Amino acid sequence: MSTTRSIIKVAQFGLGPIGKSAARLVAARDDLRLVGGIDINPSLTGKSLAEICGLQGDAGHVYRNFAQLADDVRPDVILHTAGSRAADSINQCRPMLEAGVAIVSSCEELLFPWHRAPEAAAEADGICQRTGGRILGTGVNPGFVLDLLPVCLTGVCREVTAIRGQRVVNASLRRQPLQKKIGSGMDPGDFRALWREGKAGHAGFQESLLLIAHAMGWDIAEVEENLEPVVAEQRIKTEHFDVLPGQTRGLHQIVQGRATTGQTIHLDLKMYLDAPDQHDFIQIEGDPSVSCRVENGVAGDIATVAALVNCIPRLLAARPGVRLMTDIPLSGVTKVPARKEIAKHPPHGFLNDVLPPIYD
Repeated sequence: MSTTRSIIKVAQFGLGPIGKSAARLVAARDDLRLVGGIDINPSLTGKSLAEICGLQGDAGHVYRNFAQLADDVRPDVILHTAGSRAADSINQCRPMLEAGVAIVSSCEELLFPWHRAPEAAAEADGICQRTGGRILGTGVNPGFVLDLLPVCLTGVCREVTAIRGQRVVNASLRRQPLQKKIGSGMDPGDFRALWREGKAGHAGFQESLLLIAHAMGWDIAEVEENLEPVVAEQRIKTEHFDVLPGQTRGLHQIVQGRATTGQTIHLDLKMYLDAPDQHDFIQIEGDPSVSCRVENGVAGDIATVAALVNCIPRLLAARPGVRLMTDIPLSGVTKVPARKEIAKHPPHGFLNDVLPPIYD
């Protein structure tokens, strides 16, 4: 029996560097159709999305908000790349969820929104149960390297006592917003102060740890997070910054937690300009112990876009609600299955139902 593939209509919310790149990848897929964009920049309103993103053909226009977009076309999925805070992103996405649209977001805190925004997450989940909407936070880190990948590696262990992860990133090769986020060119003391205020550093690090613990069924009593600036010893020039000796060139950030049953999680991130030996390393201590090293590391900006787009068919096949990366099947570069196949054989991930949060 033959089945007919349905083209998924996708709109892009946020037209910064990641948003434009995501739109281009959507346009390159024959199972997806780009139908418009949303951005608060008034200078973009009404313009051709294809022109803005350097695409051929029709990709719709840029709208000021979702309501204006929905008046012209109803997307199946929104790719949301406009923020790092869970509460703010959920508020932005509320009209889309009310319309029953699925949202794949790069918001770091949406990886595990029950941590910092439990009330907003519960409200969003309630809306989804009523309308059939879905919302998922994903990316590379958080979203894969220091959370989903460690969980996957535990699948061959009879027992796990500790999970450790390290990621070293040469930020000189990354986009301007990231180089700014890690404090490039700042006074180290000022950067520390901004981090203590929650205005700098790598977002979503605690969420990575808590997603691991959630998937493992570990109750984490307390999470400890620390950050130290990495200081330049000599002048470093990138396309975006000119950093002098004594100024901040990046960060060394650590998050760790211990389960009430004794297991530990330790995640270490070094992200700074001209960092040598880029790599990702995961160590699972248990029976048996397992380790994995990715030479040169997963390419953050490019892979983030791939992670967002590759999750689209999986999220549509998942149950409505606030979904976690451990709720859906592992993503790969595969196209959407036929609608009849989805209905007949709903896929199952690690956790198909959102469980109560384990961290208060």
